[in-house]
Amino acid sequence: MQKIGFGTFNWIVLCVYLLAMLLVGVYFTKKASKSTDAFFKAEGKIPAWAAGFSIYATTLSAITFMSTPEQAFLQDWSYSVGSLAIIILIPILIKFYVPFFRKLSVTTAYEYLEHRFNPLMRIVGSILFMLYHIGRVAIVIYLPILAVTSVTDINPVLIAVIVGGLCIIYTFLGGIEGVIWSDVIQGILLLGGALLVSMLGAHYIKGGWGTVFNDAMADHKIISGLDFNASVLSRFIPLIFAGQFFNTLYQYTGSQDVIQRYQTTSTMKETVKSLWTNGLLAIITVPIFYGMGTVLYSFYSRAESLPKGFNTTALVPYFIIKTLPAGIAGLVIAAIFAAAQSTVASSLNAISSCAIADFKVRFFNDKFKQYSDVTWARVIIIISGLISLAVAIYLMLSDQSKTLDLFMTITGIFGVPLAGIFAVGIFTKRANATGALIGLIASAVLTYFAQMASISPFVVSCVSFISAFVISYLVSLVFKKSNKDITGLTVQTISETYKG
Repeated sequence: MQKIGFGTFNWIVLCVYLLAMLLVGVYFTKKASKSTDAFFKAEGKIPAWAAGFSIYATTLSAITFMSTPEQAFLQDWSYSVGSLAIIILIPILIKFYVPFFRKLSVTTAYEYLEHRFNPLMRIVGSILFMLYHIGRVAIVIYLPILAVTSVTDINPVLIAVIVGGLCIIYTFLGGIEGVIWSDVIQGILLLGGALLVSMLGAHYIKGGWGTVFNDAMADHKIISGLDFNASVLSRFIPLIFAGQFFNTLYQYTGSQDVIQRYQTTSTMKETVKSLWTNGLLAIITVPIFYGMGTVLYSFYSRAESLPKGFNTTALVPYFIIKTLPAGIAGLVIAAIFAAAQSTVASSLNAISSCAIADFKVRFFNDKFKQYSDVTWARVIIIISGLISLAVAIYLMLSDQSKTLDLFMTITGIFGVPLAGIFAVGIFTKRANATGALIGLIASAVLTYFAQMASISPFVVSCVSFISAFVISYLVSLVFKKSNKDITGLTVQTISETYKG
């Protein structure tokens, strides 16, 4: 397939966006340098709506920006039911999870694991998060850039260095406050970009939205009978919802990049507002991104056709570059990179918060006093960012994505199980450190075999969470009950003060 020129005007728009992100980091540099509380928590001064927007932008990567429309283009909207899980989950978070993170005033999520179990569980949780997210940053840089450059004449290594490098710089400079306000800009841009694609796509189709709707109904592009057929697990709606519920539960209860936002608002009431803001945005995402895929289905069925053997992974950037007017195309490509940068920046700041709070301050504070914690945090951001960027470039040059897939599989299988460990700690009094550690390891093993069976990713998520919770609890019953004072750390004593 012949590649399309990106164009001077598109380059100008893209460069203006990237420069704006850099300036956000520069603007917050002085405030972020004051203390680790400022660098990692923004001193609790972020407005609820901005924190909610940031959570939303963090959880929605550039891969989602492209893969969600692709899913609607190839099949239907069945996967969208997973987005509804957040509406059920938010009240659970508000009542049973966030109060513990707020009352302990944790810098990282894994501090709770130390208070509830022991320091080893904190170390394990933190290391798993950091390893996984270094790989995730590489993937989030690599995949969208690969998709965009597969249909344009942009040099993939050059754009990776520019997009990834600038992201490292503004995260380094502005701390979490710079990251959050960049997320707000990027979130608005990616939503606006998606809406532009849908509106202009429908405009180019004879009959407009009426034709799109008729095609969707006639070809079962919204919901079909297969979505309720248990023999097709990859599209079985009840399983999709259950699996996505557990995936989302991990993001909001066991993943530092999201939990960090709970501490950036001034009060519990503001944190609640931020979660509902995020929930509203997550619901809005469904018609916007799945609708984009449905519009593109009609467009390439009626107005134009895709090249023979076309890889639909690049569906969205191909439409943008080939069809949208110059300038607008650059803006929407900027939206794709914005989605990538919001995820990358959040991961890098969260990695540095884990390295500093869970290791440097907790275990090695006396040995590394020659520089401030903020300076060390910035060093960690540079190192982890450069490692991830180097891996992404290596993947582009050598097409060794299967190696990273294996790494992501090995580290990722501990993700949802970790959510099970948080849950068993919060919802039961009997769970102890021995049970939690054995439960985490056993669940990871079961998750690995479930993944290798290639039944459905949603089956894997269900196995991960349920096995971690159940095994941890049952093993805890076998071992001697812990004498550790956990008053204030479980739902049974949620309103009491923790004295540890």
